[in-house]
Amino acid sequence: QVQLVESGGGLVQPGGSLRLSCAFSGSIFSSYAMGWYRQAPGKERELVATIRNSAYTNYAGSVLDRFTISRDNAKNTVYLQMNSLKPEDTAVYYCKSWRGGLDYWGQGTQVTVSS
Repeated sequence: QVQLVESGGGLVQPGGSLRLSCAFSGSIFSSYAMGWYRQAPGKERELVATIRNSAYTNYAGSVLDRFTISRDNAKNTVYLQMNSLKPEDTAVYYCKSWRGGLDYWGQGTQVTVSS
């Protein structure tokens, strides 16, 4: 059974940076696509970024050029480096893993951008 555990969330000032981590266990990490999603209260969960390998990444337009997704297959971990954070980035961030039609989700980590 795949398990995903996010960490690195917290409170940061506008313009600051934060790096989220998602630890994968329970299966072969390199065979799974990974992604980050976020959900603010009262809003739909939305895609932030996805990665299948270092050469294939995808970003939401709202985070393009500010966020970077990466993965370390040796550590079974996916990261989301967030720079130039804005208050509208405030949300619960979720790690997602999938292979074919089977999806797994982490518990989420809160990111709050406020002065």
